Amino acid sequence: MTVQVGVIGTGMIGQEHIRRLTDTVAGARVSTVSDVDTERAKEVASGVDASAVDTGQEVIDDPAVDAVLVASWGPTHAEYVLAAIEAGKYVFCEKPLATTAEDCRRIVDAEMAGGRRLVQVGFMRRYDTGYRAMKDAIDSGSIGAALLMHCAHRNATVPEAYHSEMATHDTAIHEIDTVRWLLNEEIRSAQVLKPRTTSLRFEHLQDPQVLLFETASGVRVDVEVFVNCQYGYDIRCETVGERGTLTLPDPHQMVLRSDFQVRTHVHQHWKTRFAEAFDVELQEWVGSVLDGEMAGPGSWDGYAAAVTADATVQALHSGRVVDVPLPERPAFYA
Repeated sequence: MTVQVGVIGTGMIGQEHIRRLTDTVAGARVSTVSDVDTERAKEVASGVDASAVDTGQEVIDDPAVDAVLVASWGPTHAEYVLAAIEAGKYVFCEKPLATTAEDCRRIVDAEMAGGRRLVQVGFMRRYDTGYRAMKDAIDSGSIGAALLMHCAHRNATVPEAYHSEMATHDTAIHEIDTVRWLLNEEIRSAQVLKPRTTSLRFEHLQDPQVLLFETASGVRVDVEVFVNCQYGYDIRCETVGERGTLTLPDPHQMVLRSDFQVRTHVHQHWKTRFAEAFDVELQEWVGSVLDGEMAGPGSWDGYAAAVTADATVQALHSGRVVDVPLPERPAFYA
């Protein structure tokens, strides 16, 4: 069987997913696409022998579409995910699941009311080889109980439209999900420190920021978000345990020794740093659709990340430690 995928949103990430589903992922075909820019949708559709329709709802309503991929503007995500759930169709939603915790909760409630998991959220870190190796090592107890975690998320530059709250909602949201997944527990409190700011930023932006989290069991986590580091796209993670440490490996890169120097390449973009993770993510999603059982990060993970992010932004503005008001995970998402 081939999964017929309808794609809502043909911007940069949408086109990346369409390319993967067409050229890399087995068992899937892009059959229908839509975008607010209808001409772009038609152009993208023609390149993969798909149909272009005017609205995302038409994609969901298309009887030929088995599963939906939402890669549209963030504020539209809740509408399309809820519509896909109502239609009984599997849906992969790029992060964020929704732009408010309230809308994320609506999705959780709708999915539970329907009685089966249909939603996967695009937290692709879970599919990276290095992160998966770290997860396996933590779960095996090879370093004993985790005590501390140190993370960094650095971008060379960001556009002027990027503002201080986006350091959490758009950037560290990946670390928030990754911490929850690696440690298999929720974040209970958040605090934000404001170090000396870099002069190489727009005036309205607090950069860098240090996000401090405490998990339910007392693990302390720090996340450096530095989005004007100038030198590249640099993702780091170290877990400190009772009997050892785990460090996220750098992606495999050639090392050049020449002219009395040792040099290696630094990734400049998430598209190259996590290229393989995106491949695995979509392949496993298609496999889940074929199996009829979602296995990846789901609606609860999107909701938990949103609630944690809201508390973190509150901490940014207040300067205080803020509790994360997350209820108990429903048994439905165990």
